[in-house]
Amino acid sequence: MNKFEKTNAQFEAAIAECRDIFSKKLHDYGASWRILRPSSLTDQLFIKAKRIRSLEIKQESLVGEGIRPEFMALINYGIVGLIQLEKGFADCVDMNNDKAMTLYDHYTKEALELMKRKNHDYDEAWRDMRVSSYTDLILTKIERIKEIEDLGGATLVSEGIDANYMDIINYAVFGLIKLEK
Repeated sequence: MNKFEKTNAQFEAAIAECRDIFSKKLHDYGASWRILRPSSLTDQLFIKAKRIRSLEIKQESLVGEGIRPEFMALINYGIVGLIQLEKGFADCVDMNNDKAMTLYDHYTKEALELMKRKNHDYDEAWRDMRVSSYTDLILTKIERIKEIEDLGGATLVSEGIDANYMDIINYAVFGLIKLEK
């Protein structure tokens, strides 16, 4: 197995773990996230990434949950963000679990394909990065999303919110992979 195949397999394993959690939460709560407006979803991503950074700095969790579950939440909320961009937010739950899982699988496949292209071009540079750098890059992407939202989407040269969600998902997957070591 070459290095790119190893990364692809690790990516798919991380996504499978996140998918399992997403599916179980759908069972418990349904697609309750459908009511999240874009700014609320951005804030949810922010608190997850901010908690990771806080735990990295303090080296202690008083809640008892570590960094891994927060990276998984970033992946799942990033996918929710992509779904919300496509479908818009709703005033009530308007999506069944099967449809939500179909969309989840669609966007994880897109994230994997993007990661493969970028990983080829950057030649696995992520493997030499620190997990804390992924956290900071994710926080930067969230700040960019906030700015784009504040501009009403009217950017001049920047990637859109969807590209930032994809990068958040991929950096969070890299974080999960690195934390496995």
